[in-house]
Amino acid sequence: MKQIVQPGLLSGTIQIPASKSDSQRAILCAALSDGVSVLTGVGKSDDEQAMLRAVAEMGAKINVLSDSKVEISGISHFPENVELSAAESGLGLRLLTCVAASFNQKVILTGRGSLLKRPMNFLDAVLPQFGCAVASNHGFLPLEVQGPLVGTTITVDGSLSSQFISGLLMALPRSRQSSVLTVLDMKSGPYIQMTIRTLKQFGIKIEQAGSQFEILGNQLYQSTDYSIEADWSSASYWLVAAAVGHSITVSGLKMNSLQADKVLLDALISAGCKISFEAQTIRIDGSELHSFMFDATDCPDLFPALVVLAAKCNGISTFKGVDRLIHKESNRGVVLQSEFGKMGLKIELKGNFMTVFGTGLLNGAAVDSHHDHRIAMCMAIAGTLAIGETNITNAEAVSKSYPDFWNHLSGLTNHFAV
Repeated sequence: MKQIVQPGLLSGTIQIPASKSDSQRAILCAALSDGVSVLTGVGKSDDEQAMLRAVAEMGAKINVLSDSKVEISGISHFPENVELSAAESGLGLRLLTCVAASFNQKVILTGRGSLLKRPMNFLDAVLPQFGCAVASNHGFLPLEVQGPLVGTTITVDGSLSSQFISGLLMALPRSRQSSVLTVLDMKSGPYIQMTIRTLKQFGIKIEQAGSQFEILGNQLYQSTDYSIEADWSSASYWLVAAAVGHSITVSGLKMNSLQADKVLLDALISAGCKISFEAQTIRIDGSELHSFMFDATDCPDLFPALVVLAAKCNGISTFKGVDRLIHKESNRGVVLQSEFGKMGLKIELKGNFMTVFGTGLLNGAAVDSHHDHRIAMCMAIAGTLAIGETNITNAEAVSKSYPDFWNHLSGLTNHFAV
């Protein structure tokens, strides 16, 4: 699918969609619970729908009450010979693999698209230390796991992704034994805190002291009613759009959220923006933008929005955390460099740093999302700022996290073409 974006002013209010990260955690916790849970605010993203299908395959019962409300009856019997697909969700796959390993069944885990290229060596190396049998395609999908997990004391490397750690924190309370998990070089710590908070709402206790986690065994998940937060990752494109001159008000975000990408507000302030809050509404004044530095190591999903912001700041902006971008839906740092290069923006990648040479000007161009939802969305915002039209190939990638993105963009402007 191709999408044409014309330059022009965006104006209006955006209601931010559900956080797929929060939603996936809650769906899986509800499936592990004894009883019936009602989740409010569940979105329609590909990743959320994949998780709903997966827990249904595991034996949970799904009852869709409305467009955004789902009733989940917990797993009473885990069937034999289950094959679970995470579609293209890296988080979904890592959570599902660890949780599947907590059952006394052989389970095959699969995916599609870019997920087939993302390494799963961590699971190969770590799950056997919990007594699980694991087989993979040389560290890639498909994976086959045979549980149950046996609690133990272990030290793991957290530098590649926090998603594995979240999966273990969800699975280990189901073990008969207690566990002590020490994480070295922990990245994306806010996402681990999100996991712990969600687990607490479903009756699971995790004790944390710095990088060490104590997980009691024989814990039981308890059903509950749970409200999904709006997504700071999806909001980042609209917040940046407001910062670079569009008249946009962003609504629905929680200011006490544990989502890692809430730190975009810090980046906006570093770039000279003034931010005002009223209830769950945010307004941005970017009339005094300037180049800035930002460490995105714990929030790598912000890189695309940060590049758009830096493009409109005169001067050199520098971001840390590029090594977190290699195994996303695309090699995201390289793709940002190549696609924004087509629009006349110079980006340099050196080691773990990205340098953006902002001039305030972008040229419309034919660009490609590389099937990466975040690339598609940031190129769309960039297109509204460019001189001439921008033609985005593989624009349907937005469905992974934000299926209504193009409709929302259309609702903000008269300069949008399908």
